[in-house]
Amino acid sequence: MSTSVQHGDTVTLDIEKFADEGKGLARVRGGLVVFVPKAVPGDRVRATVTKRAKSHAEAQTTELLEPSAKRTEPRCRYFGACGGCDWQHVRYREQARMKQQSVREALVHRGGFDEDTVRGAMRPIIEAEQPYLYRNTMRFDFSDARWLTRDEIDSGEDFDTGFALGLHAPAQPRKVLDLKECHLQSALSRRLVNRVRSFVKKRGWAPQDPRRDPSRGGGFLRRLVIRQSERTGSVLVALVTGRRDEERMDALAAFLQREFPDVTTFVNVTPGDEAAGAQHVHFGDGRFRERLGGFTFAVGPETFFQPNTQQAERLFEAARELADLAPTVRCYDLYCGAGALSLVAAEAAGEVVGIEGREASVEEARANAAAHDVANARFFSGAVEERFTEAFAEKHGRPDVLLADPPRAGMDERVPERIAALRPERVVYVSCDPQTQARDLKRLREAAGGGAYRLAAVQPVDQFPQTAHVENVVALREA
Repeated sequence: MSTSVQHGDTVTLDIEKFADEGKGLARVRGGLVVFVPKAVPGDRVRATVTKRAKSHAEAQTTELLEPSAKRTEPRCRYFGACGGCDWQHVRYREQARMKQQSVREALVHRGGFDEDTVRGAMRPIIEAEQPYLYRNTMRFDFSDARWLTRDEIDSGEDFDTGFALGLHAPAQPRKVLDLKECHLQSALSRRLVNRVRSFVKKRGWAPQDPRRDPSRGGGFLRRLVIRQSERTGSVLVALVTGRRDEERMDALAAFLQREFPDVTTFVNVTPGDEAAGAQHVHFGDGRFRERLGGFTFAVGPETFFQPNTQQAERLFEAARELADLAPTVRCYDLYCGAGALSLVAAEAAGEVVGIEGREASVEEARANAAAHDVANARFFSGAVEERFTEAFAEKHGRPDVLLADPPRAGMDERVPERIAALRPERVVYVSCDPQTQARDLKRLREAAGGGAYRLAAVQPVDQFPQTAHVENVVALREA
């Protein structure tokens, strides 16, 4: 077969390995790379080419000719149609192995690290003991554009396609599956989704039209957030709506208190403050509480908190160990959120300085520190690229060790330059995207003069079983 393969062609492919985003990678004769979603290394598939670029092609499987031994039966009936999981069909041990491979390849190919150096620094991935039902937080979207599964279409039944509560279909930002089950959170979460759906549909509450502003008539219902802790018994339910309707929210609050006594707090979030929304607490105190690393953290419905508690503890333990903290050390924690990693670090460091862009999260970090009598952690609000400067460091003390846990998009390009200028002895970078992490580390090393930092350790942690996502900790030390 030549590399003249074009859009619409049917090809037979032997899947070699997983590529970025968990797609299967194959090559046609001549070396052209073909990416195939949901294909597993070891599969032989017949596929139709859906996109032909200069350097690669993309294809969709039409027939599984020979299944890989790495496959397993997905647990969820929505697998393949739902964007929440993309690897349920892969045996868990193989998921972990492929995630470790993706970290190594990102550091070599995008980060510019020597392959032997990466292999020498790489630790075995920390696998999840609980590959299902592990999430403490789930966000389910409402939509007036319901996506039907193939089984639903083939059933011949009539469905209300103008209402859905669930997760988005893959690569379909407007389309939402009306999920009756999800195996990432608890059975309580599943019941809440189904009962809340029935409650709001019975009363004719309209879901959002994603193309319009809900505050201007584009639908009332936006999102249902469920946060649940097995460790504390805390269960927060938040309904995100396009406008405030106190009568409706009082009715839903009464329903939840009557039917779900395990729910400890109910919040309605509406447009208001650009960062956090206007939050109206109907019962409870509006906070979700989770115990992690000896601390109990209280956060609001929209504040980021690590979604896999058990694996987050292991992640933080790895980060603290690699930071090599001591009572004489001043540690900066960039993108500190509600202060979870900061407080864990403060147990060993002399001082922790946290910086976070979201003011509500900074307030929660300060409250969490005060609740645990942690006096050696201070928190400052402002975009990291704006707040983290030479002047800030001169005022608050230059960092000996720097921790960073940015969002998936990684750091603003100015931040690696600032780190290089301040030259902490150790840098520990926690990331949920090895690709952006590798990019930022390359920028840091270039800004610091190439050989200023050496790769000390790489610790992948599987926070997100059944998906291609992996958390990774990289430690750099001054050369």
